[in-house]
Amino acid sequence: MQIAPSILSADFGRLDEEIVAICQAGADLIHIDIMDGSFVPNITIGEVVVKAVAKISTKPLDIHIMVSNNDMFVDMFAPYSPRYLSFHIESEKHPLRLIQKLRKLGIKPSIAINPHTSIDTVKHIVPYVDMVLLMSVNPGFGGQEFISEVLNKAKELKQLINKKNPKCLIQMDGGINGKNIQQIKDSGVDIAVAGSYLFGGEYTRQIDSLR
Repeated sequence: MQIAPSILSADFGRLDEEIVAICQAGADLIHIDIMDGSFVPNITIGEVVVKAVAKISTKPLDIHIMVSNNDMFVDMFAPYSPRYLSFHIESEKHPLRLIQKLRKLGIKPSIAINPHTSIDTVKHIVPYVDMVLLMSVNPGFGGQEFISEVLNKAKELKQLINKKNPKCLIQMDGGINGKNIQQIKDSGVDIAVAGSYLFGGEYTRQIDSLR
């Protein structure tokens, strides 16, 4: 399982040090949450911070946009060459077109779905993406409690992926810690996003505890 620390829980007063430390601690990806205050009730960071993180990070970027205008944000962050960019099925009228755009930009497309959104909404999209991001909290804020019902969604999604696109990865984000990581792994998840759990302790120890 890959570990993707979410910098939403980092100390932004010394973000450069935080990025260096979490990369050295063994992170596989650096997860960046982008919120616009419209699709979700919070505003996080924009292009200036992503540009700075891209310069500092020795690990690939994994950008998750929780926004109403996906095209605009894809154009904004494409120059920083993220490995993955996840956009929400709930906010995109033309997902396949946006997936094609991401591929042309050299970015691996990923579709994100909220905890109470049915897997049926992405059945026709799974064959075209490299990853599906399952939110295990309601998006908008860090430090929320894990929604255990999402484990069943992960199992359902894994069956769908095995039929339609076996190379597609499953990522889960929200409330992940040392107590639930084994259940998450057993549900078929490939990449665990963790924020407050990782940044709330000694980074190497926390990452190792998840592994």
